[in-house]
Amino acid sequence: MADGISSAEEGQLSGRRRLLAVLLAMAMFVLVVDTSLMNVSISAVVRDLGTTVSGVQSAIALEALVSAAFILIGSKIGDLIGRKRAYVLGLLGYATGAAAMTLAQGLTVVILLWAVVGGIGASLLLPAMQSLVHGNFHGAAQKKVYALVGAAAAIAAAVGPLLGGFVTTYLSWRVGFALEVVIIAVVLAGIGLVRDVPYTGPRGVDPIGAVLSVVGMGGIVLGILVWQEGGDAVAALLLTGAAALTTLTYWLIRRTRRGEPALLDPGLFRSKVFRLGVTGQMLQQIALGGTMIALPIYLQMVLEYNAMQAGLSLAPLSLSMFAVALLAGNKAGNRRPAVIIRWGFLLVTVGVAVLLPLVPRADFGWALLAPLVVAGAGLGLLVSQLNNYTLAPISEERVSEAAGTNSAAGSFGLSFGLAFAGAVMLATLSLTFTAMTQSSTVLPPDEKQHIAQVLEEDAEVMSNTQLQDLLAGLPPEIRDEIIRINTDARPVALQAALLVPILTGLLGLLNSFRMMREPDAPPAAPGAAPGLL
Repeated sequence: MADGISSAEEGQLSGRRRLLAVLLAMAMFVLVVDTSLMNVSISAVVRDLGTTVSGVQSAIALEALVSAAFILIGSKIGDLIGRKRAYVLGLLGYATGAAAMTLAQGLTVVILLWAVVGGIGASLLLPAMQSLVHGNFHGAAQKKVYALVGAAAAIAAAVGPLLGGFVTTYLSWRVGFALEVVIIAVVLAGIGLVRDVPYTGPRGVDPIGAVLSVVGMGGIVLGILVWQEGGDAVAALLLTGAAALTTLTYWLIRRTRRGEPALLDPGLFRSKVFRLGVTGQMLQQIALGGTMIALPIYLQMVLEYNAMQAGLSLAPLSLSMFAVALLAGNKAGNRRPAVIIRWGFLLVTVGVAVLLPLVPRADFGWALLAPLVVAGAGLGLLVSQLNNYTLAPISEERVSEAAGTNSAAGSFGLSFGLAFAGAVMLATLSLTFTAMTQSSTVLPPDEKQHIAQVLEEDAEVMSNTQLQDLLAGLPPEIRDEIIRINTDARPVALQAALLVPILTGLLGLLNSFRMMREPDAPPAAPGAAPGLL
């Protein structure tokens, strides 16, 4: 055993180990429920803070962006200060963001404390947590704990919309964030159960690599957010991000060849299993992010649901994700993870694709029940297997780097999915508004350009009820025509946004076939010598 204890002693500690597994799962629960709660409460947050939907949406994507941009640095910090200490600091950062949400009076506080401080907390927490799972559990137990942590993410996805909907409708969305602080306090109370996973590798730092990783991942997602907001320099930001990531690759290879400290050892990617697993993790998160930003906005802004109704409508996706993740973790047996992952991406793609023809015809959220269950089942299969597939063969010496890279891929994928699907939705709304306005036979020709501009700038994320208030004072026939345009444009925009998770699911399916061609790598033995396997 890695703990250096006998089998009998291991049996005596089984209760403590089970409690540790639950606490680690609770930490993952908070990470996922936070964004899920925010998504379903968008309307209430906008109203209470006096801001816009696109502003809150940008804060949601920014939180994921900060997490992705700093996660490789967070992984290295965990190596230097200890994975257990990084885990604690990450939880405290997340608690700071959640506490700020309970008191926030404007969007600035949300951006600074929830998105930035909370995002940095996540960048420390995710790789440290995965390293601690890897170092505190081995063999079949490790596989089950990875599945439990994945199931916790699914539980959070299930509870987040329902909890957020309930507290937002009947209490306040702030209560949900206050509950997050309570959960984090419980997790920290059990920190004594965690055995630290020491790092004995090089302790040097790579500041240039750190800067390149932040600029690279941050530039790409920030470019999409700027595009979403209609800002300038979008191409410059995207090119800067792509150039920084390319430069980072060459920089890491050069540093490693010279025997100098590097932010990340590129030798990890010599393992095809690791490359495929990291790619699958990123694609799964893009699909999840794209789905979870489009559907809540559609339910609240098009069907004009309150937070509780939106949460109930999303429950089939969330609950099926949780149930299947738990079932797959316990019943996978000797089935190849690659087979389960392949079925996961197939179900996600089919489930979201079936939503496309239903969206324009759906007058209530539960009309989407069947495809949401299918997509949720696919996501449940993925979250139960991808972490274990990617990290199980990694030795303890290398696990922090590997977990950091795996988490970076997931966080980058989530932020990219949130930002890109949201940007596609808003861009489609803008183009559709303009086209429908120009082709209208009701609107006065000399007013069409002005009306199109108002729709693009002020009404693209408004419900019809809000739009009617905005248009008060206009002649009834013009007001009715603008409402018609607004009504007809929104399903088209949602369909365009849903193409993001569909195409991502197809890419994940192709990646899973490549996984099938590779033999399963054996799990790394406890206390194995430094190396990849």
